[in-house]
Amino acid sequence: MTNKLKIAFLMDPLENLDLKGDTTFGLAFEAQRRKHAIYHFNPDDLIYKSNKVLANICKFEVSSYNHTNTFNYQKKEIKLLSNFDIIMMRQDPPFDMSYITATHILEKISNQTLIVNNPFEVRNAPEKIFVTNFSHLMPKTLITRDLNEIKLFRNEFKDIIIKPLYGNGGQGVFHVKPDDENFFSIIEMFFKQNKEPLIVQEYLKEVRNGDKRIILLNGEIVGAINRIPQKGESRSNMHVGGKPEKTTLTNSDKFICNEISAALKKRGLFFVGIDVIGEYLTEINVTSPTGIREIELNESIKIKEMFWDFIEQKINS
Repeated sequence: MTNKLKIAFLMDPLENLDLKGDTTFGLAFEAQRRKHAIYHFNPDDLIYKSNKVLANICKFEVSSYNHTNTFNYQKKEIKLLSNFDIIMMRQDPPFDMSYITATHILEKISNQTLIVNNPFEVRNAPEKIFVTNFSHLMPKTLITRDLNEIKLFRNEFKDIIIKPLYGNGGQGVFHVKPDDENFFSIIEMFFKQNKEPLIVQEYLKEVRNGDKRIILLNGEIVGAINRIPQKGESRSNMHVGGKPEKTTLTNSDKFICNEISAALKKRGLFFVGIDVIGEYLTEINVTSPTGIREIELNESIKIKEMFWDFIEQKINS
């Protein structure tokens, strides 16, 4: 029998989330069902003091009844994070300095408590850069701030996607067609917003048939969902109205997952969501991958149960 665990969720405030489809809420609910103690803290609650890592943290409870999801915070207290069995790093992107700082601080106790995912590896694996380690699986891609290189890329591939390198949820993603007169305005807007490079990719028309989210647990496939973009929309993210639909895995999907599996296991990236359009891998999400609630609605697969089975076994091994 598994001992009761103390689990700390580093995540955004629950009141800011869509609890109906939130993966972290689902994981917390299953942990609570197993009688584990669950705690909540925000990125701003993280404290480094005299070589100790603490957080202004509170126990919390979640409930789900008749399709209504609710939560209740208890009183906050300063606690040593090394006294927790597990820290779930579920802070939503963007992958900014706040996120990077959290990985540095949590890394200091990674040899004392299990952190999912490994903060050192998370810091070195932002979604749209880590995937370039597997460029043979990707669509043609350019990462740069060089305007001339972007123009040359557009001239070569005609139909392109431009997006922020550290964005998330489909925000700031533009489909630029060959005759689109907004091309230079879009580039100008990006350049004024920040100093980061852009990521530019050839447009994959297969996205009209969906953008597949595949969940991997310790490098192994545990479920998938296809996200269909709305009519007149090139983005399929559920944050912007993409419709989740039941799907089946193709041989190409399985090949992609097999190609990246060893790298995920080696890095301690236990819980990962990848995005596949047609036969191409477009992103590897390691920060706070989502999609398990939608998969469970369309399949009999219980990913949150599989997740905690894996974690409990790891803790007790």
